[in-house]
Amino acid sequence: MTTEATEATTAPTSRTLWARRVTDGVEPKNVIIAVCLLMGAVRYGWTGVAWAAFAALFAAVVPTLFIQRGIRKGTLEDRHVGHRQRRLTVIPFIMGSVAFSFAVMVWAGAPRDLTAMVASMFASLVPILVITVWWKVSIHTAVAAGAVVCLGIALGPLWLLLAPGVALIGWSRVVLRDHTLAQTIVGAIVGGLTAGLTFWLAR
Repeated sequence: MTTEATEATTAPTSRTLWARRVTDGVEPKNVIIAVCLLMGAVRYGWTGVAWAAFAALFAAVVPTLFIQRGIRKGTLEDRHVGHRQRRLTVIPFIMGSVAFSFAVMVWAGAPRDLTAMVASMFASLVPILVITVWWKVSIHTAVAAGAVVCLGIALGPLWLLLAPGVALIGWSRVVLRDHTLAQTIVGAIVGGLTAGLTFWLAR
């Protein structure tokens, strides 16, 4: 097949362009930062925002820098770590980073809901890591679902109205062929249940 033919068959459509915008715009890093800052601001004011920024640094920013370093070195292929086996290296690093921030926050007496949020992030990564050993479960939908459930518990049930956004994220992952429908659904279930239960118990 010629290069021209290959480009023709892979030319983006409006559907895939919108899917890419959703996938990149509400990727786990952005969701984590937004939810942490929102939780911190609403529940604890400026003190909460400061602690939320600290939590987001180790749950989102540091892992992103690790992934970018892997891309530069050629050990990772893209920002979403599409290769399943590569995730088995990235996820443990993220777990270590999150665990460090949790330990510091507990030691320093950070606001309870924020430490509970960080604990829920770590807990969600445990089943995700196990499943990833043989199946590429969606981290996008896991993080988004966990965020919605935690917001619903902490700030009120109206925040659960964000749930259709999880479905939209799953749609984008399927359209881009990064995941199957089953992988996005399982990701949402695992993320929502694990994060929600951990957050509820830890707060």
